[in-house]
Amino acid sequence: MAPNSLLYTVFSSLTVALAASIPRTEYEVMVIGGGPAGLSVASGLSRIRRKNVLFDSGEYRNGPTRNMHDVIGNDGAVPSAFRGLAREQISHYNQTTFIDKKVDTVTIVTDEHSNSTYFSASVAGASYTARKLILGTGMKDILPDTPGLEEAWGMGVYWCPWCDGWEHRDQPFGILGPLPEVVGAVLEVYTLNTDIIAFVNGTQTPENEAKVTAKYPSWEKQLQAYNIRIDNGSIASFERLQDGAAPANRDDEDCQFDIFKVNMASGASVERSAFITNFPSEQRSSIPHDLGLEMQSGKIATNINGMRTSLPGVFAVGDANSDNSTNVPHAMFSGKRAAVYVHVEMAREESQAAISKRTLPSRQAMEKEAERRMGGDLEQLWDRVRRV
Repeated sequence: MAPNSLLYTVFSSLTVALAASIPRTEYEVMVIGGGPAGLSVASGLSRIRRKNVLFDSGEYRNGPTRNMHDVIGNDGAVPSAFRGLAREQISHYNQTTFIDKKVDTVTIVTDEHSNSTYFSASVAGASYTARKLILGTGMKDILPDTPGLEEAWGMGVYWCPWCDGWEHRDQPFGILGPLPEVVGAVLEVYTLNTDIIAFVNGTQTPENEAKVTAKYPSWEKQLQAYNIRIDNGSIASFERLQDGAAPANRDDEDCQFDIFKVNMASGASVERSAFITNFPSEQRSSIPHDLGLEMQSGKIATNINGMRTSLPGVFAVGDANSDNSTNVPHAMFSGKRAAVYVHVEMAREESQAAISKRTLPSRQAMEKEAERRMGGDLEQLWDRVRRV
């Protein structure tokens, strides 16, 4: 290597070491997830002129739900209409690019020129880059394969009494789930329903009764006090007899009058109008695992103070994160919070980069420092060159 080339290499390396700059990416932030959490992020970023891209796979946990409730100003909104209006309002700022495709992979790229890293998303063969990554990828409920249950999900069969309970108040009601979850479900719904059957599907065993006793020592008396009946039979199928979305000639127009027949394996059947469930859930996307993010009870471990994950530059919002709140107001809160913190984080990086550029040593000083680092090797190279 020629001496000038060697000097230039050391000089360039020294310049980068003295001042890391901002990587050049197509977007400042990429948001994965087009539900309330991701939309809230995009709104917050747009209003402070942060160029962002939002990827929406079209999969939503509340997708089957007829209406959203307990969302101030949007009570009763149809989820798809809510998302559509949100997009329309966000687009007003001309800062968000909406891409209605599923993200295949996300990789971390090292930018040697800026001495920093950024994120690259692969989407249907195309790639998109951004400095920061916010995951609003959501959760997926794991339903039993009982015939008729999936078709009823979100339309008379639900898991959140605040979201759907009011519309089924004072109706014949059912609880679906294992025995240890029954008391907790009763405490959630007894102000809404009094005619309640707990379908525990064969889980009333001595072992499970001991688990309930350890948590609720007087559980049997509690259930008797609320007139809760327990059916331990195995459920064969659910059959919808009436669709609660259809108009009803009744005064209480805000009710939804679903009717289901629960068919038991024994041949018996019972009719109920609605059910609350206790089924497990899992991450909808594999991206959190692919990135090696720390998990907590199946959720992305997230610091509520800034919605940051275990990986620098990655934030998690909505019900995929570990703060264990799963509703639309929470999703929007977490998205807003992430938008604020990621903006401040980028602003600090940009400020530091600007200061570094203005306080870099002179070229002469850096050349001297480069020669010092190279020691006597440079003089030896000069000697060899002169002899050629």
